[in-house]
Amino acid sequence: MSVHEYRRESARPARRTVSRLLAVLAVLLGGLWFTPVAPAQAAVTLERVTAFGANPGALQMYVYRPASLAPSPAVVVALHGCTQSAQVYADNSGLTAFADRHGFLVVFAGTTSSNNLNSCFNWFQTTDNRRGQGEAASVRQMVAHAESAWGADPSRTFVTGLSAGGAMTSVMLAAYPDVFEAGAVVAGIPHDCTADSGPYLCMNPGTDRTPAVWAQRVRDAYPSYGGPWPRVAVWHGDNDTTVAPLNAAELRDQWTAVHGTDQTPDRSDTIGTNGTRREQYTDAGGRVVVEVDRVPSIGHGTPVDPGTGPDQCGSTGTAHFIDSICSSRWISEFFGLTGGGTGPGPGTLPAPGGLSAQAASDTSIVLRWNAVGGAAGYAVHRGGSRVAVVSGTTWTDTSPAPGSTHTYTVAARDAAGTEGARSAPVTATTTGSGAVCWTAHNYAHVQAGRATTTGGLVYAKGSGQAMGLYNTFVTHTLKESPVGHYTVADGACP
Repeated sequence: MSVHEYRRESARPARRTVSRLLAVLAVLLGGLWFTPVAPAQAAVTLERVTAFGANPGALQMYVYRPASLAPSPAVVVALHGCTQSAQVYADNSGLTAFADRHGFLVVFAGTTSSNNLNSCFNWFQTTDNRRGQGEAASVRQMVAHAESAWGADPSRTFVTGLSAGGAMTSVMLAAYPDVFEAGAVVAGIPHDCTADSGPYLCMNPGTDRTPAVWAQRVRDAYPSYGGPWPRVAVWHGDNDTTVAPLNAAELRDQWTAVHGTDQTPDRSDTIGTNGTRREQYTDAGGRVVVEVDRVPSIGHGTPVDPGTGPDQCGSTGTAHFIDSICSSRWISEFFGLTGGGTGPGPGTLPAPGGLSAQAASDTSIVLRWNAVGGAAGYAVHRGGSRVAVVSGTTWTDTSPAPGSTHTYTVAARDAAGTEGARSAPVTATTTGSGAVCWTAHNYAHVQAGRATTTGGLVYAKGSGQAMGLYNTFVTHTLKESPVGHYTVADGACP
């Protein structure tokens, strides 16, 4: 894709006539530069999921389930680039070949020209790149659906994407560090680059900030989060003129600083037959937390290596899939899905026994469990998300709302941070009245953070329920339960 294609992506079509006219004008002015991708016969069979929960970003969900799906499978979310689709990414990236070999589930999220003129993920829009809002919230809902529908393992959830999908991968890792164990950004951009630069400058020549500044932007995406942070792999072509290679260095700076490591690689080598240069950055325990893979002599796209060898994958039949190295093979290994490499993978420690939960107050639940021999710590999961890592065998959850019910599991962690088997779940309900109600016009709800706005329309935060126009004339009552999750409850709120 050209820089000109990206320059039109910032005009997200709204539902109003003026915005549509501007979008048409952009097509007419840029017609010499934009060449749509021609439809092709699907090479990979995907399963469309139409009801996966709240979908405030109006995205599409497709799933690839290998014939031999592992019990409690890992999930990889894949995000396509501009002018592409979920089907195009599935057909050409090579990810499904490794899903077949190793039994993991792949969720291909898709956007369309109804969301963005060039079918780009809107990584640069605050209505889509914040926790609980727009496209980011839709992708999170896809993960939750995969966990409930196919028993996917919440502790092994990963995300990767190309270009705009790579930039959206940065968004998901920053906004949902409690969901994703690791991610791989291919030809992408650091999270929240547009805080002080336009999207075009972020792309090329790139924006140079200190590691501390970049890291703070990640922490600001979920201020109350206490870690651990996702591991990150960065893939970038040396000759990329669309998203400048400087972005690979800035991504490295961002995530090494988040993990508290410096910017000097602890290990350097080459991988693949094309001499891709790999740099690895480790934490105090020697675990690789950031990896940068610089692919020589290629431009903007996903590196693939068509063929049937064990280290080959993908197809070059569509633009922006470049014959060089099978990046999906190395990304799968980084995620720990291939039985080797640097990823954490499923651990061997047994499940903790004796997990119990007690509602200590209106807003706290105390958990206790038995120690596991050889454990360096324990990971606590609430629902489908990891919420804490602790060294002892007790933990207090102070985030629940009054009258809310929560289900927990606990897993032991070894010295490398790898989680073992999960405990049996336990459920507890806090005391208190439960819900808090708010009645106001839509403008006030958005300003108070109880709702979000996209294209002139308002949606309840958390549930994604439509509330009508963004103005002071439409009034609704919202019920908050649990904290931060709102549903429309006009005339029915206690």
